[in-house]
Amino acid sequence: MRAATRREHIAGPAGRIECAVDAPETAPRGIALIAHPHPLFGGALDNKVVQTLARALLERGYVALRPNFRGVGASEGAYDEGRGEVDDLAAVIAWAMREFGDLPPALAGFSFGAAMQARLAQRVAPRRMLLVGVAVDNFEVPPVPAGTLVIHGERDETVPLASVLDWARPQELPVLVVPGADHFFHRKLQVLRDIVRHNWHA
Repeated sequence: MRAATRREHIAGPAGRIECAVDAPETAPRGIALIAHPHPLFGGALDNKVVQTLARALLERGYVALRPNFRGVGASEGAYDEGRGEVDDLAAVIAWAMREFGDLPPALAGFSFGAAMQARLAQRVAPRRMLLVGVAVDNFEVPPVPAGTLVIHGERDETVPLASVLDWARPQELPVLVVPGADHFFHRKLQVLRDIVRHNWHA
């Protein structure tokens, strides 16, 4: 993502987890874990939406962590249908708290990664959550904490906006809709980054 990005290899339940780490120049205010899209459909830590979220949260003073799920890049193991992937995320958070101190965690994710973070939030009490294009049609996505920032594209062809609204409605959870945006936010990444900048207050 930038010259200062470093790669770590973290011990996980299925072996090594490859993780890109960006730390702010000043003392960090928290740890932001950003999860990528589906591993079987090209999802990886260098996904453009994931990089955009990492940049925005780094600007807000968070250490930004972008792990590769098991079986992606240099991460060991094989796809586990969303079970082991949550365990991997938990392992990265535990490593980060040892590495950077017991800082409040923030969970962010895109598509499959957003669904996995919703599951992780049932184990880890995040300070904030940021879910983009959350894959509610393909996975069981539990309710998330009040105040979670949910962003979705108006023209998302992978996860229809109506599906996300159906998931959010019982929670009385607002959904911020980006007009004209598709699932991957083509030509809308700057808009996405600005939304995080203006709506992330913790």
